[in-house]
Amino acid sequence: MKKIQADVVVIGGGTAGMGAFRNARLHTDSVYLVESHVYGTTCARVGCMPSKLLIAAAEARHHALHTDPFGIHLDKDSVTVNGEEVMNRVKSERDRFVSFVLSDVEEWPADKRIMGTAKFIDANTVQIDDHTEITAKAIVIATGSRPVMLPQWQTLGDKVIINDDVFSWDTLPESVAVFGPGVIGLELGQALHRLGVKVEVFGVGGNLGGISDPVVLEEAKAVFGEEMTLHLDAQTEAALDKDGNVVVKWEQDGESGEFTAEYLLAAVGRRSNVDNIGLENLDIKLDDRGVPVADPLTMQTSIPNIFIAGDASNQLPLLHEASDQGKIAGDNVGHYPNLEEGLRRSTIGVVFTTPQIASIGLKYTQVSAKYSEEQFVIGEVSFKNQGRSRVMLVNKGHMRVYAEQGTGLFLGAEIFGPAAEHLAHLLAWAHQMKMTIPQMLDMPFYHPVIEEGLRTALRDVNAKLKSA
Repeated sequence: MKKIQADVVVIGGGTAGMGAFRNARLHTDSVYLVESHVYGTTCARVGCMPSKLLIAAAEARHHALHTDPFGIHLDKDSVTVNGEEVMNRVKSERDRFVSFVLSDVEEWPADKRIMGTAKFIDANTVQIDDHTEITAKAIVIATGSRPVMLPQWQTLGDKVIINDDVFSWDTLPESVAVFGPGVIGLELGQALHRLGVKVEVFGVGGNLGGISDPVVLEEAKAVFGEEMTLHLDAQTEAALDKDGNVVVKWEQDGESGEFTAEYLLAAVGRRSNVDNIGLENLDIKLDDRGVPVADPLTMQTSIPNIFIAGDASNQLPLLHEASDQGKIAGDNVGHYPNLEEGLRRSTIGVVFTTPQIASIGLKYTQVSAKYSEEQFVIGEVSFKNQGRSRVMLVNKGHMRVYAEQGTGLFLGAEIFGPAAEHLAHLLAWAHQMKMTIPQMLDMPFYHPVIEEGLRTALRDVNAKLKSA
């Protein structure tokens, strides 16, 4: 077995791992990157980029089928979907994005990139399969995450799929049962529905798209429910019929039924890939999911020389967060034992459905937990009659903005509506700069734009601040 002495070893070659490797190399050349499967990011391969390609195709068909209200009449029978062409574009563009990532990896020294599965022997040593052992001064865990597969689905064989499998399809199926109305399930479920695939969405607890604000949530349920069949708090059983299709039997609110689909798409959550890396050989503090606890400003775990970053950290499973965490961890292992706190940006999350869903700063449940009812106020706007939204016939949705009573400090917002991805960025910048509501209202607003809806919500919360 080959034995290596190193300053740093990074376990995992995704967004966080690549960031950690890159930044550690700014401080020392003795850095090794270990990857068990393929280099590259979940986002580029099977996440945000291919899903947006599928969504773009879905929106093209949806727009073509809904031109009548503008006085533009198309022959609806001529609007057809070629599943092979759809998936060819998704895969070819996906491969293009991946190639950009891999080109960066290939520029790094080949002798510092090791393929294989790494496991901890002790706090300074990892073994890669049966061929290499590395002893390092500092180590970064950046092993990513994987979709959760429930035990009761094991009998479904290859008829139960994850989002990775969707992007390897050669054409579109006739029907899919989507389990999990979170970000992944909702994005893919609506996209497939709009491409003509029969879709029903199943969940428990009544949750949808990660929305915590009850007013925004009810609006989202109503709008999505008009378009797709939702079972958001259902008891279900799934089994294969004689033809090999998935039959989902469901019960909810005293009603019951069945839905037969070619596939069951599992999108009920993701699990950190730390359960097979030898943590049992370490005396390391874990959270209730078995993930090492880390300081979000340094990414240092309870073992001083071990750091964790990205989806593996069980903090915020988003690409920009993984990138930031990787940079922080990489810098700190690079000049270990000297530590520096890294930049942590205001929280921003977007779900690319139509209408879009977004959250900025503190969500409603977080504000409610931190403040009493007298300590914060809420401003809101409905997009139903918002000018530019109505002109474009995208006038659906609701926004709620939260502010601290007394100071007027902007605390956060939840949005379900048009252009939420852009509204969210404006609000995230304001949140990170710790702006007050009056300061935000001093910013320019053009006319007519959807952003005027944001101004309406800010005016609403500002009036409540003044009257308190």
